[in-house]
Parts: sequence; structure tokens; C-alpha cells
Amino acid sequence: MALIICSSAIHAAGCYTTTPIRKGARVAEYTGPRLSKSEADASYQDAPITYLFGLGRGEIVIDGHSMAMFINHSCDPNCETSEVRGRIWIKAIKNIPAGEEITYDYCLYDGGDDEAVCNCGAENCRGTMYSKEEVRRRKAAKKKAAQQPLKKAAKKRGKRETGTSVKTAKA
Repeated sequence: MALIICSSAIHAAGCYTTTPIRKGARVAEYTGPRLSKSEADASYQDAPITYLFGLGRGEIVIDGHSMAMFINHSCDPNCETSEVRGRIWIKAIKNIPAGEEITYDYCLYDGGDDEAVCNCGAENCRGTMYSKEEVRRRKAAKKKAAQQPLKKAAKKRGKRETGTSVKTAKA
């Protein structure tokens, strides 16, 4: 199998196959220097784009420096990733014809306030590169944050109605 880097409708450059790839085949390995999460955060704090891939629970990341770093996200991917003995492999989850862009679902889980907007164009696009679990977690956190001012206001009103928290100014 031969992979090439070309312009992509998803994001700037993408990784394409020049030969058909059968379902189940390893397509590429995600390689590069390994950094602690804190080292990566410090190194890329203000960077608009990173090529980091979290290992295990995300305490160690691979700083992508290989063909695999050009594999773009899609909500309808043709590949998936798997960690095998500390190595990240991109594997075909369907037969991929020659000339097709290689993609996998990034399933992002860490990104602060970044929206991580998805540009994959798939019919089932969820609009973000965050995992479905992270999308649910962020929605729940946003809902909880929106309710906090309402709860404080209701609590304050309740205290005023009972007269327990009303202060008067002395002249």
C-alpha cells in the first residue's frame, strides 16, 4: 500500500491511499517523540494546530512526526485507531478504494474551551471532533453552569422573602 499527502476538503492536507486497502489492514503507525501531557501543554499552549495523540489515559502523548499525522478526522471514518503495546496503529474498518482519503474519528477529550469544529462533511457529522462521551459531558457541564446563577438568584430571593439576609444601611 502506498500513502500520499494531498490537499484535502476536510482540512488543508490529508493522507490518501494510491492502492486499495482491505478491511482490517494496518494503514499506518502514529509515531513521533513522546511527551508528558504537561510538556505537550507547555510546548503547544498557543499553537493553533497540534498533532498530539494521547496514549493510555492521556498522561503521555505522541507528538506526531509521520505520515499518520496527516490523517484527518471524520465522523464517518474508514479507519480506527488502536493502541498495541504502547504503539498507535491506524487500521481500516472497511475496504478503502484507491484515491480515497484516509480518516478516523479523533474522539478528542481534552481541549479546554476550544470547540474543535469538525469539517468532515459526513451526513452524520456531529459538528465537533470531540468524542460522543465528551460532547455529552460538555453539554451537561454547560447546562449545570447555566443553572448556577438561577439557583443563586432563587436562594437569594428566598432569603429576602424570609428576611434572614436583608441588611439595612445606617445613615
